[in-house]
Amino acid sequence: MPSLIVKVYSLLFKYNLNRRLQALIQSPISHPFNGVVSRADESIITSNPSFSTDGVATKDLHIDSLTCLSLRIYLPQSALISLRHSESGEGVYGGYVPEKNGKNCKKLPVILQFHGGAWVTGGIDTVSNDVFCRKLAKSCDAIVIAVGYRLAPESRFPAAFEDGVAAIKWLGKQANLAECSRSSLDKRIVNGEKHRGRQIVDGFGASMVEPWLAAHLDPSRCVLLGVSCGANIANYVARYAVEAGKLLDPVIVVAQILMYPFFIGNIPTHSEMKLPNSYLYDKATCILAWKLFLPETDFNLDHLAANPLKPGKDTPLDLKHMPPTLTVVAQYDWMRDRAIAYSEELRRVNVDAPLLDYKDAVHDFATLNVLQKTPKAQACLEDISIWVKKYISLRGNEFSY
Repeated sequence: MPSLIVKVYSLLFKYNLNRRLQALIQSPISHPFNGVVSRADESIITSNPSFSTDGVATKDLHIDSLTCLSLRIYLPQSALISLRHSESGEGVYGGYVPEKNGKNCKKLPVILQFHGGAWVTGGIDTVSNDVFCRKLAKSCDAIVIAVGYRLAPESRFPAAFEDGVAAIKWLGKQANLAECSRSSLDKRIVNGEKHRGRQIVDGFGASMVEPWLAAHLDPSRCVLLGVSCGANIANYVARYAVEAGKLLDPVIVVAQILMYPFFIGNIPTHSEMKLPNSYLYDKATCILAWKLFLPETDFNLDHLAANPLKPGKDTPLDLKHMPPTLTVVAQYDWMRDRAIAYSEELRRVNVDAPLLDYKDAVHDFATLNVLQKTPKAQACLEDISIWVKKYISLRGNEFSY
């Protein structure tokens, strides 16, 4: 059974979440809103572009002026070949600035991370998400890019899913802009011209080369990771990547990680009937969240965003082309059965889709700030790192389950 601390915290958490959802339901949006919002009662951590704190530098970016889509980049210090001259004051915000010659820069894989929060809360700068992403970057030796997608009810479906697609498209654009910048520099060097630090921009001048990504990103090793409802977004982006194919070049999605997905459906599963009042997120509260997220005129728990395996209908994509998928579930999570069924369906079509099932664990056990220091949370992070390194390590498949 979960500890007494988890039980007490769960009661407070459910009370506050339910109160927040009821307030959002009783205060309907009077006009359409097309930007990212934040909740005033959530504790946040500001970005720090220096490695001095814990060996991970962070930077916030806004990549879409229309939707206010924001990202937070987590760069581990392992991206540097040598720790000498790792800090510089040359950047706009100070902190780490890559060397222009790139000699001290190591290429790292990238993890696109989508936070949880039942569609209506959470963000890239919350304490829970920031702490988790820092640990993830160091454990996996990868750049982590947390996506600050739009929240409901201000922005209903498909806003969050569109933001996920926009993020991976932006990543491809960055990789291409960086390659163009390097090619331009190489030509100037060959012609004996002096490099003056010029940057390549797109046709509208809106997208400049992001220096951290230009120096350290390996787009051919991209992993998607979603937490709770963020797992629904990650899975959608993975399907998009399969359909897009070479249109996303040079970005290649090599794996995805679904941490206790926020799946639901009209026909209840065994775990939904057995654990409707489970810890942190009970079923009734989650249905309220889905009512705030799904289109008001077409509320259906078998919606593609909610149920990736709609009963009685063909799935919208041949699952055998999906990337390797690691699924994390918890024993005391009423949503576990549908996540397990999805993992089984992937394995049925020969996709590498292992399932990590943690005993005495609850939804969000590895990502909620108050639980991240528990042995189960630490074991989960280690298990994720071991599995994902099969697909992002340049040395081959030395890790295996």
